[in-house]
Amino acid sequence: MEIINAIGRRKASIARIYLSEGSGKIVVNKKDHTEYFQKGLLHYIVNQPLRLVEVEGKYDVKVNVIGGGIKGQAEAIRLAISRALVKVKEENKPVLKSNGLLTRDPRKVERKKPGQKKARKRFQFSKR
Repeated sequence: MEIINAIGRRKASIARIYLSEGSGKIVVNKKDHTEYFQKGLLHYIVNQPLRLVEVEGKYDVKVNVIGGGIKGQAEAIRLAISRALVKVKEENKPVLKSNGLLTRDPRKVERKKPGQKKARKRFQFSKR
């Protein structure tokens, strides 16, 4: 099997992954994913597509991720891995799609408006 690459995005994070057959190592920005992501929830998010199609430990994943926060990066990696698994085997698509892993989450932070405190919060209105 050749190396398969895919891209995933979430908020301001962009993840490029390279999927190849191997022992199941996930390397994020030249660090092991357990070292890069400190929390257990983030490990679960990254491994979720591999668990759903039951190929955990069969593929090595090399990830370059930039931008955003740590959770956005983990979710960008999840989307990229899901897309790569569909490229490897088309039968993986229904399982991943039914669990919502092939949909790019479009939610982003709303911009701050001029004359307001935040995006929607306003200064207190005084009539008199």
